[in-house]
Amino acid sequence: MDLYGFRKAQAIWASGREEEKNCELAFRAVIPAGDIKLCLAASTIYRLRINGTFVCAGPARVAHGFYAVDEIPLSGYLTEQENVAVIEVTGYNVNAFDTLDQPAFLTAEFVLKDQAVAATGENSVTVHELKQRVQKVQRYSLQRAFVECYRLQADKQDFYTQAAWGELQASTQITWSLQPEKRCLKRSVRMPEYEKLPVRALVETGRAEFSPVASKPVLGWERDRLGKTLKGYLPEELEEHLSDEGQNMTFVSSGAATGDAFPLALENGYGLYELPFNATGFICLEVQCGEPCSVYLMFDETLVDGKLDFLRMGTYNIFKYALDAGRHHIMTFAPYTMKYVQVIVKGKATVRGLELVEYKHPPVQRRVKLPEDGQLEAIYQAAKESYLSNAVDVFMDCPSRERAGWLCDSFFTSRVEHVLTGECLVERTFLENFILAEKFEFLPEGMLPMCYPSDHNDGLFIPNWAMWFVLELEEYLERSGDRELVDRAKKRVMALVDYFRPFENESGLLEKLDGWVFLEWSRANDPDVVQEINFPSNMLYMRMLKAVASLYGEKSLEEKASRLRQVIRERSFNGTFYTDNERRTESGLVNPGNCTEVCQYYAFFTGTATKEEDAALWEMLIRDFGPERRELGLHPEVAFANAFIGNYLRIELLYREGLHEDVVGNIRGYFAKMARLTGTLWENDTPYASCNHGFASHVIYWLAGIYGIEG
Repeated sequence: MDLYGFRKAQAIWASGREEEKNCELAFRAVIPAGDIKLCLAASTIYRLRINGTFVCAGPARVAHGFYAVDEIPLSGYLTEQENVAVIEVTGYNVNAFDTLDQPAFLTAEFVLKDQAVAATGENSVTVHELKQRVQKVQRYSLQRAFVECYRLQADKQDFYTQAAWGELQASTQITWSLQPEKRCLKRSVRMPEYEKLPVRALVETGRAEFSPVASKPVLGWERDRLGKTLKGYLPEELEEHLSDEGQNMTFVSSGAATGDAFPLALENGYGLYELPFNATGFICLEVQCGEPCSVYLMFDETLVDGKLDFLRMGTYNIFKYALDAGRHHIMTFAPYTMKYVQVIVKGKATVRGLELVEYKHPPVQRRVKLPEDGQLEAIYQAAKESYLSNAVDVFMDCPSRERAGWLCDSFFTSRVEHVLTGECLVERTFLENFILAEKFEFLPEGMLPMCYPSDHNDGLFIPNWAMWFVLELEEYLERSGDRELVDRAKKRVMALVDYFRPFENESGLLEKLDGWVFLEWSRANDPDVVQEINFPSNMLYMRMLKAVASLYGEKSLEEKASRLRQVIRERSFNGTFYTDNERRTESGLVNPGNCTEVCQYYAFFTGTATKEEDAALWEMLIRDFGPERRELGLHPEVAFANAFIGNYLRIELLYREGLHEDVVGNIRGYFAKMARLTGTLWENDTPYASCNHGFASHVIYWLAGIYGIEG
């Protein structure tokens, strides 16, 4: 591990405010033209503009105590005269799943011919507080930091474009202090792609009615956790309460829109826009108003009964911009995910443009050689979009509600990276973050976080997901040949083995695991099924032990796994199906007969069951289960699986056995509707939660194995 060394730049922030929540500052330098690159590290997130033009956002995420350095070529954005470079940084300073709770800072230098021509820590970079972001607002979600709310002044837009900014320049400049030295690493993944995505259509317009703002229900996580294990501003601290404002609005439709999308003149009205697909990035909006007004953005991935519900996914998908008279160019600071955007004007204004600047993995050179089949092509493109938006710097579950680097999800997404790029670049970064961390605060010794880099102040973890880390590490070695990283992971892996040992009962089965024992969102995860002695969890444990033995030559663990496999087969199988659990009663262990579809798939996926030893069950799974089972009413005694991970394990098993026709049929059955409705693939088999999940791109892996790869 080689630490990055800056030439001159030092870490700075507003004096005494590095731990302030949701604090946004702007760092400004006037630089010459030339072959200049900007090198920077920041906490928490940044956005770069040159002469008012958006360049990029970041940084890449790294383990606690480390910071990634972006090196950004600027020559394409520079003119022959003086150029205004502005790096806006927001320090969140709250625990989250997508960003870390670490003090805010910026370290940045503009380099020409290996010399820093401007750098933080010197007067060549000035620090400003424009006081446009409303600081004390609600969190966006349980897993992410804050909603966005701004009070914008049109004349402050010159800050980004005019070298000599005028009288306002001095009034916004603030003093800064040096921050403790930071451990920085060069960014290990490529910079994201930024592509402008225009709206496809103006779907609907109508009248917006604004009732007096009254207190409305908040989402459960805000009610139950805020101020306890979840950091943020409490209700009595808020300057703006956007969820109340949104719930006190009423929309009266004028019917389907018939005119052009732009310009759209609104007076206490709204326009509902549709993007070509469910995309991820930064909303960009151009608004002109002759007098002060307020503009709200509501957005979501889908509509509910034809209407946009900004609370649908347990998020506050509502942002507010209070505007003075003039022309305003609005851009969200962080990336969000949507297919629909509702622009609401309180007052009078004209919407002159709306687009999304996509934030995703750079273009890939490979693609699957599909037959001429419109439905398969649509599913493939939906899977690809789901991959690109969830592989920016680490493998994420979803680019919307969480943006978190989840284990288990990553096992599947990592296969797709190798198919589309021939590399394991994002996967190596993802795995290395678990290795770099010196400790995982709030978690038991030896346990891995369920997602990372993230903060888990509530102490929650998924023991099953830690097992998937080892399974992925085994496949990573096969894909990459990177023995060095695998050896560095050994300490973490063996500590995990030690963690599980005290939970083994007299039969070697894991019993009463701590944490959130999670299999999938189905009956299999009900408390009466998943607790005590859970057989799918033990199947996965057995497979993990085999992987540890393979990775590190631990023969005793191979033998232990073989014994455990036999115990599970004897205790779980009822002669027809594998049952899910046993309970310990006063009279001894009792099998209540709970039986789920996903348990069968865990059995075959882990090698607990085989098609030779369990031929009748295997044939039944192929014949009677799958996308049409519910409609046909087959085996109602076996609880249905959900998309993740049951349906994926099912198709993976079919794929392993070379049943390609069944694989393609299952892909059509499970995913055609998703591709048609959102152009992305979903977390569940209904659009109840996220409609773009990274693991879902695994469809590409199967299609590549069947049809081959181009390029």
